[in-house]
Amino acid sequence: MRMLGAIPALPVTDIVKSGDFYRDKLGFTLVYHEEGFAIVECNHVQIHLWVANDESWRTRNVLSPIVSGAESFLAGTTSCRISVEDIDELYQRIQQLGILHSNGHLRD
Repeated sequence: MRMLGAIPALPVTDIVKSGDFYRDKLGFTLVYHEEGFAIVECNHVQIHLWVANDESWRTRNVLSPIVSGAESFLAGTTSCRISVEDIDELYQRIQQLGILHSNGHLRD
């Protein structure tokens, strides 16, 4: 068996804003969208986005644990690494757009 690729499925709180961010800031194309789910793609690399905006877990008590197969409160707790040919070009682009994380300074 030869692995052909992987598709990250990332939880987000707002599917429309997230799709817009990937399209407008990172150069992805929105190839599919429905309520609560979207697919963005750039150079044959796909990322699936799904809505995870349940805040009710914050007020649940110990006697009523969270029981779910797809936790709806995970947005912001995942990571995804994408390989690119020219990291300096990408770094410059996201720095100019003002979307570089404060811990994201590039080091050789």
